[in-house]
Amino acid sequence: MTEPAATAPATGADSGADSGSDSGSGRGRWSAWRVVWWFGFVSLAADMVYEGARSMYGPLLASLGATALVVGLVTGAGEAMALVLRLVFGPLADRTGRYWGLTIVGYGLTAVCVPLLAVTPFVGGAGLALASVLILLERSGKAVRSPSKSALLAHVASAVGRGRGFGVHKALDQVGAFAGPLLVAGVIAATGAIWPSMAVLAIPGAAAMLLLVIIRSRVPDPSVYDVETVGTPAAQAVSDGGVSRRGLRGWFADAVGSGLPREFFGYALAAGLMTGGLVTFGIIGYHLTVEGLVPVATVPVVYAGAMGVEALAALGVGLVYDRRGGAVLYAVPLLVALVPPLALSGSVVLSLVGVAVWGLAYGVQDSTVKALVAEVVEAPRRATAYGVFAGVQGAFAIVGGLVAGWLYDRSLPALVGVVVVTQLVALALLARTVRSLRTRTE
Repeated sequence: MTEPAATAPATGADSGADSGSDSGSGRGRWSAWRVVWWFGFVSLAADMVYEGARSMYGPLLASLGATALVVGLVTGAGEAMALVLRLVFGPLADRTGRYWGLTIVGYGLTAVCVPLLAVTPFVGGAGLALASVLILLERSGKAVRSPSKSALLAHVASAVGRGRGFGVHKALDQVGAFAGPLLVAGVIAATGAIWPSMAVLAIPGAAAMLLLVIIRSRVPDPSVYDVETVGTPAAQAVSDGGVSRRGLRGWFADAVGSGLPREFFGYALAAGLMTGGLVTFGIIGYHLTVEGLVPVATVPVVYAGAMGVEALAALGVGLVYDRRGGAVLYAVPLLVALVPPLALSGSVVLSLVGVAVWGLAYGVQDSTVKALVAEVVEAPRRATAYGVFAGVQGAFAIVGGLVAGWLYDRSLPALVGVVVVTQLVALALLARTVRSLRTRTE
């Protein structure tokens, strides 16, 4: 699986690719690594948009009159929508085969909604409601695109090693997540206001859309890169839309993961507990602001630092994953449990350490969870699996956001205790899943 696609047995698609022609099979003149990198550049530009905005969601909502509970609800619900709605858009991608169309629409929502946050301070009492809606729509865009994008990338990453492929993609993604908040911080420092920083994010949003259209025109069918499915019935199933259309009952069965491997569900539950236990940066940014630990203009800089940590973690862990497998995820519950007592402390130093731990946990989890799903589920069901997986994470995300926001105002020790207990359960489930996968492959 780690060999380049060119070494796979020749098929019609492969032959066209090797000759350098721009065939309709999707390989064209582009190598698998080139496609991975270009997907990474799309994510780099898009992450400048939504991570730049996300770094200021807490302070932005606070400036519009939100309480900690409201910030926790909106940011938690946003993360939940970014995950739960994949239950719809994952099966939709597999059933229709419109992976590219859904990817483009999802990125488009982000590119439009974030710059519109610039108008929220000018609509009076409706500003908080409008900002909340735009944040939720922006997060919904991630739900629309993510299963399809992950399924497309999983095909290409098969030719270079999925751990490395997803890891490099995530590292480029995090370059944007680092640059976006710095751009936001610079604009805030120059203007003394939050809203202009949202408006300027329209520029990288437009760049992301342009890059995506170019990739789509050159690589219409990334499944030809997949060394596991090239020339097989599974590959044809992906090209044709993956799953037969069985009506509403079949759609519901897909949405709840009917027919997916048993190991998948144990892993999804573990990931859900880890996601729910990881306090959102909205709460952390709110804490840094209302406690006066750092100036408002510094919050996105702090977030950028976390994104830098996440980028390094994603790249390093991706390489380790290809050698050690899913066991690398054992570090996530420990890191998640350390975030609340550090990031939500009254010390600037401890809070910054906590933000770094938050970035590390996020990077390890987000870079490798998708790679492991691709190992568990076969290609024709991967977008559905990514949707179900994200749905489980989303359900825990909204509960986690509500609980964190509620306990933040009442008892930090109670918040720490709840997170620790959930992470112990997650660790046990994760260990069982990894052992089961090892047994199955031996």
